[in-house]
Amino acid sequence: MALAGRTAIITGAGGGLGRAHALHLAGRGVKVVVNDVSVDAAERVAHEISTAGGTAMPIAASVTDEAAVAAMVDAACSAWGRIDILVNNAGILRDKSFAKMTIADFRTVVDVHLIGAAICSKAVWEPMRAQTFGRIVMTTSSSGLYGNFGQANYGAAKMALVGLMQTLAIEGEKYGIRVNCLAPTAATQMTEGVLDAESLTMLAPDRVSPALLPLLGDDAPTRTIVCAGAGHVATANVTLTQGHYVGPAEDAGEQILAHWPEITDRVGEVVPAYGFTQAEREVAAARSASLMTAE
Repeated sequence: MALAGRTAIITGAGGGLGRAHALHLAGRGVKVVVNDVSVDAAERVAHEISTAGGTAMPIAASVTDEAAVAAMVDAACSAWGRIDILVNNAGILRDKSFAKMTIADFRTVVDVHLIGAAICSKAVWEPMRAQTFGRIVMTTSSSGLYGNFGQANYGAAKMALVGLMQTLAIEGEKYGIRVNCLAPTAATQMTEGVLDAESLTMLAPDRVSPALLPLLGDDAPTRTIVCAGAGHVATANVTLTQGHYVGPAEDAGEQILAHWPEITDRVGEVVPAYGFTQAEREVAAARSASLMTAE
């Protein structure tokens, strides 16, 4: 897969997983904007890349600052002529049980993970549309996909990124923009104190970064959720069961209860091509029942 000569912005790349992403892509000939809120961290990683013979540009900016993000994209386009790849990696934690969590902590996490990713994606959207090529990766999490105690804010933001991915992938398809999610498990500052030392060693960030490659090339999928950690890679899906039609009867609620095992049966479940699939199937079921009644 030829990535050499492509250009990428990686947010939160001053350390941890973002740094691993930046080094991995730079090693494959990608020109990398190393973004971080810390000037020193961004410059340190950019220096690592240039010392190893790669090309990197350090830019300190918060992903929640629209003007700063716009300036970052302009700087990359001015230097390299285009932006091919955006990896929305920047993030923070404010873990507490929901009972103890303040709305300020909830909002701060959502602002960085979700709004920050939206701001960065919006900033590269028009350049990618104009060049009819783009690869955007959202960093989701098992906390969003499946839940984790003490991470209501983080989980909500991470699952929201899946929804953002789904729609941007649909809207970007005709412009050659493919949008996917990476759900990493990596030993970073965000996971210190959560796992034992042996697990943290196995979950080195550089074991996650190779999972980016299928999402960035010419043959990349779109609307895919890749889960990666410790060298293990899987995919996750948001599915829809076959369900059961109960109709508008007065006892519809009771019928739902009676048919609950059938409604939740995962045999034959599907991955909808778009959100309206649900409504289309519901209307089709209602029409079919109406025709059967008429006969």
